[in-house]
Amino acid sequence: MNQTGNNGLTYSEAGVDIDAGNTLVKQISPLVKATRRPGADSEIGGFGGLFDLKGAGFKDPILVAANDGVGTKLKIAIETGEHSGVGIDLVAMCVNDLVVQGAEPLFFLDYYACGALDVTEATSVVSGIAEGCKQAGCALIGGETAEMPGMYAKGDYDLAGFAVGAAERGALLPSRDLQAGDVLLGLASSGVHSNGFSLVRKIIEHAGLGFGSPAPFAPNSSLGQELMVPTRIYVKSLLAAIRGTQGVKALAHITGGGLPENLPRVLPDDLGAKIDLTAINAPAVFGWLAQAGNVAESEMLRTFNCGVGMVVAVSADKVAEVTRILEENGERVCQLGVLEPRNGEAVQFTGSLGFSQ
Repeated sequence: MNQTGNNGLTYSEAGVDIDAGNTLVKQISPLVKATRRPGADSEIGGFGGLFDLKGAGFKDPILVAANDGVGTKLKIAIETGEHSGVGIDLVAMCVNDLVVQGAEPLFFLDYYACGALDVTEATSVVSGIAEGCKQAGCALIGGETAEMPGMYAKGDYDLAGFAVGAAERGALLPSRDLQAGDVLLGLASSGVHSNGFSLVRKIIEHAGLGFGSPAPFAPNSSLGQELMVPTRIYVKSLLAAIRGTQGVKALAHITGGGLPENLPRVLPDDLGAKIDLTAINAPAVFGWLAQAGNVAESEMLRTFNCGVGMVVAVSADKVAEVTRILEENGERVCQLGVLEPRNGEAVQFTGSLGFSQ
């Protein structure tokens, strides 16, 4: 048997530090405990996470599951050292997909993969995940940390998130009574969110800037700081509107593909959306991206959220009530458009975002 010197090889010498993994579990345990909610009371460290649906107050629930990542926004997190924000992004990308189906997010699990575990860095990521879970009202009940030397370059890591929610039977969205005349409300995004960052990074390279450069559209901040603003979590405000009115008929989370690709996912074949682009107050970052990259408006719309992170389809007679509840819960709401009989494309635009190129 071949050995190194007088001693056999160890897992640590192969690049995997079990002690670091144990240290990480100890450091994140208080973060995990802070996300507890009715139905989730177990400790992390077991072979699986537990959740009690009856304890959460459900009588006849349908479970809804979603998983996602944060894409190449991770490259900016790694280069800037701003890691906690991508933890919030990870939760947001999953739980926003649950609430659009009328489901309340219940619990979350994460997967963190790296070449060599940096406990401080990983703790920062998990602190963001815990914060995202608190914003969404769901419990972080477990996860997996994987050290894979040779699979990832030094300093690189990857994230995946998994969320499960529930809705009472018969309360799922979209509802079947969508009709022409229903009004589309747009909820403001917090920025680029977690889509289109391969194009974002290409534009920054083309402009000859770095993530530490002053942001051309916000000179008091660096470009990296502005781009790392976490994805907005819409769960609590939307659940308040769904439960507080009978007016919310459908929701669309505006992620990759933008308005043209995501709105049709919740519309019946006979209905289309007419969107007034002048109603959108897009954050300045989108105007800069369009101008610096000479990106056509149509390409902006199918790559980014362009200022609208969520669309709410509402009965015309419930618009004021739904808007009030959303605004009381911290959302900035615009009246984006209406549903009408489909004639051609599922989403048709009027006006312009006003990006100069």
